[in-house]
Amino acid sequence: MQKKALVIIDIQNDITKNYKDIIGNINKAIDWAVNENIHVVYIRHENLSAGTRTLKPNTYGSELVSDLKIVSKNIFAKYKGNALSCEEFKSFISKNDISDFYITGADAVACVKSTCYNLRKVNYGVNVLADCVTSYDKKKIDEMLRYYESKGSKIMSLNDLIPKRILKHKTF
Repeated sequence: MQKKALVIIDIQNDITKNYKDIIGNINKAIDWAVNENIHVVYIRHENLSAGTRTLKPNTYGSELVSDLKIVSKNIFAKYKGNALSCEEFKSFISKNDISDFYITGADAVACVKSTCYNLRKVNYGVNVLADCVTSYDKKKIDEMLRYYESKGSKIMSLNDLIPKRILKHKTF
């Protein structure tokens, strides 16, 4: 395995707004990672706040969406926006000596933002796949991409990873 990971953040049943726009691209990124021998990691948000109605642990809403390709058992639950707040995920990074991340996810202005910021803060390489990130407010995505870049993340697309001839002709 390479010292890299594709990280899929919060593609869960309770965060379905706009995810259909990117699920095909995320699944292509997963296929790319598998073909390149790159770790695939799934991050799930669980809301422990009293009285919450969404992302409750052990509910349908907290499960990963059914149309997301699951190719590994690297599924970690976080209780805060930053994926690095999950000790099991941090252990996985350390155990596998991962230094570079490819980020995809459901909310560019929340958990994706916090995770990118905190990965960069500790000097990891962060590549945000712009066509694999969405938000509740899609108008903010460009602003968030500029923010990630200002913090040292590299902004890229699937075309940067997968040659166009393969994207057009290969069935994933």
